[in-house]
Amino acid sequence: MSPPLPRLDPQLVLRAYAMGVFPMADHRDAANVYWVEPKLRGIMPLEGFHLSRSLRKTINSDRFRVTADTAFADIIALCAESADDRPDTWINPSIERVFGELHDAGLAHSVECWLDGELVGGLYGLALGRAFFGESMVSRARDASKVAMAWLVARLKVGGFTLLDCQFQTDHLASLGAIEIPRDDYVALLSAAVGDGVVSGSGADGASSGADFGALDRLLDDESDEIVSPPSGKRISQLLGHTS
Repeated sequence: MSPPLPRLDPQLVLRAYAMGVFPMADHRDAANVYWVEPKLRGIMPLEGFHLSRSLRKTINSDRFRVTADTAFADIIALCAESADDRPDTWINPSIERVFGELHDAGLAHSVECWLDGELVGGLYGLALGRAFFGESMVSRARDASKVAMAWLVARLKVGGFTLLDCQFQTDHLASLGAIEIPRDDYVALLSAAVGDGVVSGSGADGASSGADFGALDRLLDDESDEIVSPPSGKRISQLLGHTS
């Protein structure tokens, strides 16, 4: 029997993210993780999300049912699976386990896309202060990950977040508006977003910073009580603003 993998401590992980460092594994079955601090950091400016006409049409159609924090374990497991377009993954059981613990603590969150009752994509990440650290996204149906990202950006805008960290730039993220910035510039944005005492003090849930991951849910619930309210997809498009 193989020995159990080392356990990542949630507080250590929180402190690392607050300093701009995050864990990765070489592959799914790797026994250890290593800590990464890229020289160039990928971020998604919340006011710079590229909402193409085709993506707006998909969102407005409500083709996908989009939820948050209803299937966190399933999303991270889906992200950790190998696929034709992703033969390996950096999410090993230690990372999966610690993020499950952070989710139970109300700090890690997921956005899920459903099609005909089946989970077909989404993303997960960590909220700390006014920063959200996007960890991984997955799509098993066309545009599912793009729709999940659009809903995440709208959620963060409504919730008072100021930083969406994408870790590394990719062509996929660039098509949605992500950019790369130098490490020093990122650290300045991170410091402003995380603030003091977020990890060990009252700001652990983001409340003291004013950031609220659940604010979008209450907004949509309140608007659904009105006599005339737009479908949820169209409301997301409105919150995202311009079309590119």
